Amino acid sequence: MNDVYTHGHHDSVLRSHRNRTAENSAAYLLPLLRPGLDLLDVGCGPGTITHDLAARVAPGRVRGIDVVEAPLAEARAAGTGPEFAIGDVYALDDPDDSYDVVHAHQVLQHLSDPVAALREMRRVTRPGGVVAVRDADYAGFTWFPHDERLDAWLALYRAVARGNDAEPDAGRRLLGWAHDAGFTEVTPSASIWCYATPETRAWWGGSWAERIRSSSIADQALDRGLATRDDLEAMSAAWLRWAASPDGWFTVPHGELLAQA
Repeated sequence: MNDVYTHGHHDSVLRSHRNRTAENSAAYLLPLLRPGLDLLDVGCGPGTITHDLAARVAPGRVRGIDVVEAPLAEARAAGTGPEFAIGDVYALDDPDDSYDVVHAHQVLQHLSDPVAALREMRRVTRPGGVVAVRDADYAGFTWFPHDERLDAWLALYRAVARGNDAEPDAGRRLLGWAHDAGFTEVTPSASIWCYATPETRAWWGGSWAERIRSSSIADQALDRGLATRDDLEAMSAAWLRWAASPDGWFTVPHGELLAQA
């Protein structure tokens, strides 16, 4: 399948990915990890979560895959241990029953067929192992103070994602997708990211202020006639205003799933 990664790999996107750790992005999975487990990280990006997970399952084998090479070079440079390679979640290179844990963070929301991806992840998971997935739910984003230009930003992002046959509100759908993929023993949960301190507001708001102007999201919005350059500049300025507000608050809800193979 020719899925489009809505965000692309602009540095404003990768800066967000570099902030992700096992603690802030995979806490629901950590109690199941132990030394010696073999783990596959699907959609690993620059590998920050992958390296964290590898430290917890060492000396187990850890492999991270992504659809393009660019972030993998950064992942390899971050340390030894995991193997990193280009891979396709719909057609994994590994034989059946290769891993104890298959993990995917913020991946299913970008796929045109998340159920097929879950079936393939299940195929390479050993009996009794787990497929662990976590995805945001854009419709559940909450912020203060209100700004209609941020309302417009969210509507635009969801339109761009849906134009790629992706599902930006994936978090609430994980359980249904897992059932459709044939999983019967599933543990669902949820957690949030919260940006409400000066430091986290500056980081999150600054990232999106640049992303909505300069990343693949901006290119797709302009190419499809969903926004003008002035619209994107207004949204960018709104992000900076939000980040500068001492009362600024932003939460990102996530669905999570541990599905036993």
